[in-house]
Amino acid sequence: MGGVPLDIHMLGGFSISMDGRELSDSDNRSKKVWLLMSYIICCRSHSISQGELVDLLWGDEEGSSNPINALKTMFHRARSALDGLGDGMGHTLIVRRDGSYAWNSEIPFTLDVEDFESLCAQGDAAETSGEKIDKYLQALSLYRGDFLPKLSSEAWVVPKSAWLHELFVRTANTAAGLLEDEQRMPEAAQLCRRAIEIEPYSEALYMHLLRELLALQRSREAVAVYRSMSELMYDTFGVTPSDEIKALYREALNSVNDREVSVGTVRDQLREPSVISGALLCDYDLFKVIYHAQARSVARSGDAVHIGLISVSGIGDRELSKQSLDVCMDNLQNLICSSLRKGDVASRCSVSQYVILLPQANYENSCMVCERITKAFARQYPHSPARLHFSVQPLEPTL
Repeated sequence: MGGVPLDIHMLGGFSISMDGRELSDSDNRSKKVWLLMSYIICCRSHSISQGELVDLLWGDEEGSSNPINALKTMFHRARSALDGLGDGMGHTLIVRRDGSYAWNSEIPFTLDVEDFESLCAQGDAAETSGEKIDKYLQALSLYRGDFLPKLSSEAWVVPKSAWLHELFVRTANTAAGLLEDEQRMPEAAQLCRRAIEIEPYSEALYMHLLRELLALQRSREAVAVYRSMSELMYDTFGVTPSDEIKALYREALNSVNDREVSVGTVRDQLREPSVISGALLCDYDLFKVIYHAQARSVARSGDAVHIGLISVSGIGDRELSKQSLDVCMDNLQNLICSSLRKGDVASRCSVSQYVILLPQANYENSCMVCERITKAFARQYPHSPARLHFSVQPLEPTL
């Protein structure tokens, strides 16, 4: 070994390197070879029986009539791979004891998983903010991705991967907050962007990033980040951002025009980019603002305004697959926009629903509009697995 330790990585991929030589699970070797090596390394504190390894590698599969010989063949392949680190390293690193197998823990090594967990714990225990930040940043730099991603479906990998992923997100959020307290905004923003690449669904990370971008006076970036996040969350989970993060978005929007502008400039900015027939389609947050404006107007004028809710479900109220629902909602959106007047407003308000605002329309006319849309959908998409139904209610005036 010449005193050179092994360097083992399991975060973001599996690799073993020593003295400039490296083995990686990107190599064209059997998945079972990497499964065998990773399991033995992770369980290196004890010997592993042949039966346990046979269950690991083949489980309920219809395996060989002689599983012990099949296991020996697999070990031969694993040791041959490890010989790529140096002559004889396969038998040096994987040892057999009384019919069981073990990883030779007497050989010095580093393992990114252990170092990551240790540095996170050291950061938690540190007494000063600077020490905490230092340990957390060291830990986060080791997290190149989730634990053994190419083996992510293995039963023993799943809980470990989930724990490490949660620890990464928690540590990233904590570190971002500490960096903000120290006014180290560029570092905090860079950390959050990298963390979001690994965990794109953490609203807390987006909240940190928006605060940091606003502090750095990068409002346009903050607006772009919010819109991307909002679309992702809605498309994936059918949810909208929290009120707190929406407030940061509005703050960013208010900062985009950082110089005084003329009324003509404002008018140009407000003008629609092109002449579009049919209803105005907007996101649900904007729809609520328009609704509130209409409610105030109706309180003064007494005009009739109704809202219609068009819902999508499967035949017999069965749940549609995500793919079928996405296709249906896209088709319905196009149909709604083309069927309504220019003064009408529509928005997708849930995964399977659109809400429409119908100014100057009484209850009967509003029902007729919604019925026309549902019948047009059935006519244009006769083979769709979706069924549409609607309800209509009057707008409540703001008194």
